[in-house]
Amino acid sequence: MQSQFNSDGTRSMQNPRHYAISTGRRLLCAVRLRIGFGSATEERCVHRAAIHFSRNKKHETNVSALFKPVQIQANIDDEDVGSELVGKLEKSELLKILNKFAQRREIKALCSENGLDSYLQQQAFGSFRRFCIEAENLPADLHIIFSDIMHGAGHIDDIFPYFLRHAKTVFPHLDCMDDLKKISDLRQPANWYSNARAITRKIVFHAGPTNSGKTYHAMERYLGAKTGVYCGPLKLLATEVYNKANERGTPCDLVTGEERKFGISENSPANHVACTVEMTSVNTPYEVAVIDEIQQIRDPQRGWAWTRAFLGLIADEVHVCGEAGALELLEKICETTGETVEVRRYDRLTELTVESSALGSLDNVMPGDCIVCFSKHDIYTVSREIEARGKEVAVIYGGLPPGTKLAQAAKFNDPENSCKVMVATDAIGMGLNLSIRRIIFYSLVKPTMNERGEREIDTISVSSALQIAGRAGRYRTQWEHGYVTAFKAEDLQTLQRILNQTPEPLKQAGLHPTADQIELYAYHLPNSTLSNLMDIFVNLCTVDDSLYFMCNIEDFKFLAEMIQHVPLPLRARYVFCCAPINRKMPFVCSMFLKIARQYSRNEPITFDFIKKNCGWPFKLPKTILDLVHLESVFDVMDLYLWLSYRFMDLFPEAANVREAQKELDEIIQQGVFQITRLLKNTEAGQDGEIPNYTMRRVTQIKEPRLPSSSRGRLTERLLAQGLLTPGMLSELRKEWDAQHHSQPQAASSLKDTQECYTDSDDDDNYTANSKKTRRKRRK
Repeated sequence: MQSQFNSDGTRSMQNPRHYAISTGRRLLCAVRLRIGFGSATEERCVHRAAIHFSRNKKHETNVSALFKPVQIQANIDDEDVGSELVGKLEKSELLKILNKFAQRREIKALCSENGLDSYLQQQAFGSFRRFCIEAENLPADLHIIFSDIMHGAGHIDDIFPYFLRHAKTVFPHLDCMDDLKKISDLRQPANWYSNARAITRKIVFHAGPTNSGKTYHAMERYLGAKTGVYCGPLKLLATEVYNKANERGTPCDLVTGEERKFGISENSPANHVACTVEMTSVNTPYEVAVIDEIQQIRDPQRGWAWTRAFLGLIADEVHVCGEAGALELLEKICETTGETVEVRRYDRLTELTVESSALGSLDNVMPGDCIVCFSKHDIYTVSREIEARGKEVAVIYGGLPPGTKLAQAAKFNDPENSCKVMVATDAIGMGLNLSIRRIIFYSLVKPTMNERGEREIDTISVSSALQIAGRAGRYRTQWEHGYVTAFKAEDLQTLQRILNQTPEPLKQAGLHPTADQIELYAYHLPNSTLSNLMDIFVNLCTVDDSLYFMCNIEDFKFLAEMIQHVPLPLRARYVFCCAPINRKMPFVCSMFLKIARQYSRNEPITFDFIKKNCGWPFKLPKTILDLVHLESVFDVMDLYLWLSYRFMDLFPEAANVREAQKELDEIIQQGVFQITRLLKNTEAGQDGEIPNYTMRRVTQIKEPRLPSSSRGRLTERLLAQGLLTPGMLSELRKEWDAQHHSQPQAASSLKDTQECYTDSDDDDNYTANSKKTRRKRRK
């Protein structure tokens, strides 16, 4: 500490009484400081080391903004010991001292040396200032320091140790940053799977295009092994393998997120398993493992599951199937595991021809044609126009239940059936065996999600185009010669150019934080929310970006924020947020929130609970909105079944829900079979026959009415359901007020937004009646 001196070097005695008191108290403080903060020499050594460290570390301002300050209680001591010793402090003088302290260049340098960048300094200074000003009685030692400074017996820098102690309380990560970085060090994911590294695995890559027989050869080895596991991208594919294996006399169990089936019995597990890739066991040894569609390892949302399976499977032979573009990446990954890749290449078994002319008109549709659309709006429009020409249509899109997809595929494949034309999304690219003569791309642009979780509209990739086009001309069907063309003449040249290319080589494989890693983070940062922990993890993690990338966590964070106010243990909260939910379906999200609340109260989620909230018993859909709601209910039942395998005690009626889901699947099938009638009813606007839930969905696509001074019933309902937060409401009000003066432009913008909102296979808010609404407005 510094003090004031006279010209002759003696200490100034302007206030002898105060100096005598403060000297004794400062001796006490010095002891405290030595215990809590170390000697001045030690501090200088730490400071010098910190300077060296800070010069060599990367700028972390953006990461620091993710750490939320912990609120500190103002009153710590019940008795005001400091005031009894040295008297009360003037708040105005105290504020001047604090402001001067915060502005000192030396203090800012000390802060930087101790891990406080400019953002954290600002937050910590503000918190410390509020703490000191608002506290009725400060800790005695800090009170005495302020008193010394006010009376000229202390230096303003003496505050720093107390400020640093406060900053580390407000930002606990300052004491554990190295630990956090170690936890999120993902540079060697191969080392996470010690059991797989302990054996010598044979890696066989079956590389080839669609309809080349690559998966067939891998499956033959799987079925001939003593034990085996098949890891597929879809429930449909896993179910198909399960059925084929058992039909061929190889007992096989089925394991998906929502379902378990047994080749022998529940008490006698089969030696073979067919599962979705997320459900792959990395603890069970097998003779043969098959990983299908390995190119999905680069998927922004699900790629981590393929990475985990490829690195973690304990199998003597790992057979990997997919497009040739994945080979280079797999070889590089195998270099980190000490394994080599045996490559078996396959050529397409049937001929595929790109036609020289576009379809031009739906009048030119022929038997065996499949028109591929990338939005539900196009699906509905095209199917109705084709049926208006007297041709029956099969319809397949991603939101349909598996049973309905299979029924539509069977109708289209049956040579005796009158249905000869299919309208589908890119959902046909995997998981369905279809007898297609010609693939017709209705459009070449598709909504996609970038690595930041933002939605983009872009031309389909070479990989997707080849995958879809390859569905034409299936081996050993009535249409062995396949054809491909575009609906629009202006798209044909682009399509030809895309199909002439080879799939772009894969560069990176996906990774994802595990529950164990997030639990360790929560131990160090107990006041952070799950969403905040995920953000911090992703920003602090170290990844070998020559091989890996961090998968998008926006869906996870969306669910985490939705149930943040629901009291749940961290592990249960993490599992809930991993649930496979389409966040664009408000009804499913609302049910997810209700289920989480019920679970938090330790109350069983029964079949009666599902029936009460989903509108049981179900009726045949009369409109598209009815059908969309039934699809949402099917997804809610999927959610129940998914959770029932993770929390069996509170989801006791999985069998009843599964039976009800089968009935619902049949009802949806009947609705899809008469989809044209549903479209006509929707456009006719039979409001009186539409149940309440459809009216709610219509409300969501009308022009927003957001008065600045009040909230409507819809707003209150969305707030209560957790689908709208006060912050989101505030932003909406600002946007609405900004656009209110230009109503025509706002209406035009809303129209575009509505069309983009429905222009996605994932989005189930179909607005077929929007045309009628616009006609009414014109009138």
